Amino acid sequence: MEMVMSAPAGGLEAAGRVPGNRGMWVGILCEMTEFALMFLAYAWFKQVHPADFHNGPAMLNTASGVWNTVVMLTSGYFAVRALFAIRRNDAAAARNWLMATLVGGIAFLLIKAWEFNWNIDHGVVGTGNSFVAMYYYLTFNHLVHVVWGCLGLIWAILRTSFGAYSPEDHDGLEAAVLYWHATDLAWIVIFPLLYVLR
Repeated sequence: MEMVMSAPAGGLEAAGRVPGNRGMWVGILCEMTEFALMFLAYAWFKQVHPADFHNGPAMLNTASGVWNTVVMLTSGYFAVRALFAIRRNDAAAARNWLMATLVGGIAFLLIKAWEFNWNIDHGVVGTGNSFVAMYYYLTFNHLVHVVWGCLGLIWAILRTSFGAYSPEDHDGLEAAVLYWHATDLAWIVIFPLLYVLR
């Protein structure tokens, strides 16, 4: 009985391990709180200015929103593959998957830059329309988080390249992947709110 009681202690400690690191989880919680508040603001403005929000999605370039959704989801898949690779002690594959994730992040930024330029050419500016103002507020904030995520990916790529991670110790890589997924999650909510729902 004593042997059974003492054996699970180490197992419970390993099973209760927080993926990534606690600091990153605090950052993700702050990010999710920020976006939750923005979504509440979106709901309030939609209630107060229903016409703006009914007509708003038709003003946007839906194709760019769809492409950015595809890019974010695909890059999220690549990030998971990087994590699987480091867990099986394949640092080269992990680095390559992280680089593919980063390419996805850069593609997202380029598509968004093209979309903002398209918006300006088509008169989609934030003056006098609450939907357009919320569109820019949500997408600019998300864009900032994508930039931070890309910087985190660059850091994880460099550390992976220099052999900093192993199957037993890869908290930094996990943290970068977790942050990227939090950014994915925010976009998955933003996309239908801005480009689809009326």
